[in-house]
Amino acid sequence: MAAELLPASISTNTNIPNGNEALSAGKKSIIQPEEPEPETHSTNTQQNLNNNNVEPSSWQSTHPTLRERYMYSDEIELEADTVLATLYAAKKYIVPALAKACVNFLETSLEAKNACVLLSQSRLFEEPELTQRCWEVIDAQAELALRSDGFCEIDLPTLEIILRRETLNTREAVVFQAVLDWAAAECRRRGLAVTSRNRRAALGKALYLVRIPTMTLEEFADGAAQSDVLTLEETHDVFLWFTAANKPRLEFPLVQRAGLAPQRCHRFQSSAYRSNQWRYRGRCDSIQFAVDRRIFMAGLGLYGSSGGKAEYSVKIELKRQGTTLAQNLTKFLSDGSSSTFSVWFEHPVQVEQDAFYTVSAVLDGNELSYFGQEGMTEVQCGKVTFQFQCSSDSTNGTGVQGGQIPELVFYG
Repeated sequence: MAAELLPASISTNTNIPNGNEALSAGKKSIIQPEEPEPETHSTNTQQNLNNNNVEPSSWQSTHPTLRERYMYSDEIELEADTVLATLYAAKKYIVPALAKACVNFLETSLEAKNACVLLSQSRLFEEPELTQRCWEVIDAQAELALRSDGFCEIDLPTLEIILRRETLNTREAVVFQAVLDWAAAECRRRGLAVTSRNRRAALGKALYLVRIPTMTLEEFADGAAQSDVLTLEETHDVFLWFTAANKPRLEFPLVQRAGLAPQRCHRFQSSAYRSNQWRYRGRCDSIQFAVDRRIFMAGLGLYGSSGGKAEYSVKIELKRQGTTLAQNLTKFLSDGSSSTFSVWFEHPVQVEQDAFYTVSAVLDGNELSYFGQEGMTEVQCGKVTFQFQCSSDSTNGTGVQGGQIPELVFYG
């Protein structure tokens, strides 16, 4: 029979409770070890003293499994709505095996919509590995993470840490809107009307962590300038900063975030072109791949025309087990060289380790293009190992040994 915890209060949108909810729920759902009888305790204590034995300060840490801790069994059944309360209990009663199981569960369920909430919890529970995993998701999928309901549930210190993050991979206009949404949620938590003045008060100095001057003039004019959260003087000064030769001093950071540099896995050792290849008539070029650690697929590198400048329309797609995870219909202009040309998904897509995914491209263009040769079944790209295999979706000749889709563009 597995140990069972009472349900904790949860976030309706993320299935992860916030810090205060987790702590109070944890207090209600702790499995307490049985207290030994006083007489037995006295006898055992005296026996230990007579034998010159000293009890360890943390008796739980000397027992590697749950079965040795007065609990019902070694079977751990975790669920999204109780895992944080269980982690709280495991930390309080120093049960490392249970705490590790909780962290592993949270890492497995980690995605953009709950990454900010889990970042807050990982800081609360002092779990640096989980914190790092959260940052990987937040950085790579920053727009999705900041627009999630979970972002509005974090505490102010976590908000400030996120706003200081140099590697957030999104536009500052997205950051500003997320900050406004958080401030509105904070007003409601405090029982205040959602007004411009109250939102500004809720943000405090955190507002000055938004890098407003790194927006485009159009983004600022259509967004922050009309939010009523900035003062008239701040709005005036930012407009002058954009347009005047003599720029005023601003309280907002002026340097654009570095974001993330995309990595490229190149699977061919050479490229070529022939007078009768590589043609496109709406057929699909496709390849399957797997990785040995989690990555975020951002786009594809494709070959372009071998006969001079040419424009191609292209539909790119990422699937797993037949389910479409992302697709985009776009265009790219090639310059006649054998270089690759990047096309992007709308948002980076989380790709898990040890599972095969299928990427495909359907190009439409009159010009013949370059194609890859001497393809590799395994490619080491930084810390990530890629494996490739042929896809049954490929109807235009692309496979492991040659064809299109020379590059996978990703964040590690």
